[in-house]
Amino acid sequence: MTTTTLRPGTTPAPAAAGDRGPALRARRKRLLHWIAVHAVAVAAALFFVLPFVFVFLTSVMSDGQAMSGELWPHEWNWSNYATVFHTPGFLDWWKNSLLYAGLGTLFTVCSAVPVAYALARFRFRGRRTAMILVISTMMLPPQVIVIPMYLVWAQQLHLSGSLWPLIIPMAFGDAYSIFLLRQFLLTIPQEYIESAKVDGCGELRTLLKIVVPMAKPGIAAVALFQFFYCWNDYFGPQIYAAQNPGAWTLSYGLESFKSAHSVDWNLTMAATLLVMAPVIIVFFFAQKVFVEGVTLTGVKG
Repeated sequence: MTTTTLRPGTTPAPAAAGDRGPALRARRKRLLHWIAVHAVAVAAALFFVLPFVFVFLTSVMSDGQAMSGELWPHEWNWSNYATVFHTPGFLDWWKNSLLYAGLGTLFTVCSAVPVAYALARFRFRGRRTAMILVISTMMLPPQVIVIPMYLVWAQQLHLSGSLWPLIIPMAFGDAYSIFLLRQFLLTIPQEYIESAKVDGCGELRTLLKIVVPMAKPGIAAVALFQFFYCWNDYFGPQIYAAQNPGAWTLSYGLESFKSAHSVDWNLTMAATLLVMAPVIIVFFFAQKVFVEGVTLTGVKG
């Protein structure tokens, strides 16, 4: 075997082009993959952002320019937001929406956590049947029972014209919230619960001291889902509160910006942004725990 020695002052010969071919192709492949992924991400971001941009630009247009085909406002009419705030009843709609969403979320969480804990950890006869019944109620459209429920709340309990027929039932549990929390509680190791019982904790204390702190992401996800549902609910207030403007929510009060012959699109868009603002702000600050709660919710049975 012969060896090649380099003379002093000489440099090695460059590698052959064939040796660099696979490395260059791999780099090009990674670059193309990076471009494709980011192009799809940018397109998806624009798909979701552009409607909000359109709503915002329309909200600061004049009444004559709104929905005229022109996308950029000639003048920035910030007074449209002041006009919306001074609309009769708008602040009452805010209060009603906060009441509905706040109490509805509180009642749902407080009622769903014990039921989900029982279905996840207790062993009793009929446990699987109870879980099937909970899931089956998720398949029942609310429109199926709206007439008998309205007759009960309006004629028997005389609570029509208010939001209480929508708030009170949430104190008795929500099927979707129970199912979601039950799936999350199944991911908590049984050893923690058993160690708490060894230390003398009863079921209630174990639930409050051990399970609830460990289930904060799942509870937060359920609370956000319920808050968003109540805040955006249109069907319920239309059924029970339509005859009483003092009980309207923001989602239903938006109808007042439509007249019989025309629509003030600039004011409607300004009101729409004000309605969406709390939801966007809440999700922005709670998105980490929300995503964590949804991600950790398993499908164990």
